[in-house]
Amino acid sequence: MKLKQRMVVLCAVLLLLGLAKIFLLDGGEGSAANRRDLRAFRKMESGLSLPRGARLTHTLQSPWEIASQWVGPREVYPEETPELAAVLTSLSTARIERADVGYKGTQLKALLVLDGAQKVVFKPKRYNRDYVVEGEPYAGYDRHNAEVAAFHLDRILGFRRAPLVVGRYVNLRTEIKPVATDQLLSTFLMQ
Repeated sequence: MKLKQRMVVLCAVLLLLGLAKIFLLDGGEGSAANRRDLRAFRKMESGLSLPRGARLTHTLQSPWEIASQWVGPREVYPEETPELAAVLTSLSTARIERADVGYKGTQLKALLVLDGAQKVVFKPKRYNRDYVVEGEPYAGYDRHNAEVAAFHLDRILGFRRAPLVVGRYVNLRTEIKPVATDQLLSTFLMQ
């Protein structure tokens, strides 16, 4: 074969390989709309990850003031919130200033006041995460991790209407009892 014919065959093979890669190897994601959707999904996915141990970069406002400015008629926090990780870290690490009996309801809960006068609701862990409660929806105790899962699912779906929730370990003897009200202390059983 002449050089010119070889070049034409080589170009045709390269063209066929390129088309095969786009349509067969990419799983049919070769169209511009699919690539655009994939880029949008990856951008959304990267926006959901939160750094651990994040801190606020400025000290002009407390994390509680920043979070209170987010609340609107249709959302609890905005879509683009660079301070969200710092606010959630503050929820999980702030010193407990006061502990009291929680408000009425069907489940056990405590009202805690964190450093900076932020009131939060604390639901204690009663079950392991993989325990399945049988029966009616109100059977058994409240599942503490359901609140955390609901918050993160709300973030993933983009509703932004669930309250901010974190999991937190609390030491009853060192963090709660020294700052507990008399009403809360009267509910403890001492042996």
